[in-house]
Amino acid sequence: MSFALGLTGSIGMGKSTTAQMFVDEGCALWDADAAVHRLYSREGAAIAPMRVAFPDAVIDGSVSREVLKQVIAQTPAALKQIEAIVHPLVAADRAAFREQTTADILVFDIPLLFETGGDVAMDAVACVSIPADTQKRRVMVRGTMTEAQFEHIRAKQMPNDEKCARSDYVIVTDTLDHARAQVQDVVRQIRAGLADA
Repeated sequence: MSFALGLTGSIGMGKSTTAQMFVDEGCALWDADAAVHRLYSREGAAIAPMRVAFPDAVIDGSVSREVLKQVIAQTPAALKQIEAIVHPLVAADRAAFREQTTADILVFDIPLLFETGGDVAMDAVACVSIPADTQKRRVMVRGTMTEAQFEHIRAKQMPNDEKCARSDYVIVTDTLDHARAQVQDVVRQIRAGLADA
């Protein structure tokens, strides 16, 4: 019997780094963003339905995220259509991972876990967190988006305080060592619970 741990957190909070720390502790990881990349890549399950709905978005046998962004910018209603195609495929990918993985703890890295109601399918939720000013500084240092783009993304996400309040575990990612110690503690607690079950 595996334990399903949802891992969430807003942009720039250190979720990907924290997810790898869980892997280092012997947990199996399912990454929502990676699943979408698989679905959009050559031979991916999203190629055929996307070719029907948005033929211009399929370039050289894979779905172009850049073209989809342009489509959504021009036609906001297209987002719902894209989600209607992608969400069931992502859910199927996640279900296959649950069935095929033998690790005792399965970590589900899902940025919008609470926003999409995915937390109800988890045995517990861990949220990564840092102060808002540190979050902004981390994202800006990447140089991949403007301040306006960052604020737009943050506005679409549930406030960090609310995510933390709804989570079973909060992992503060101020330093790598501190984050790792907290991850090890969470894993220890979950494994102790599994041993007692």
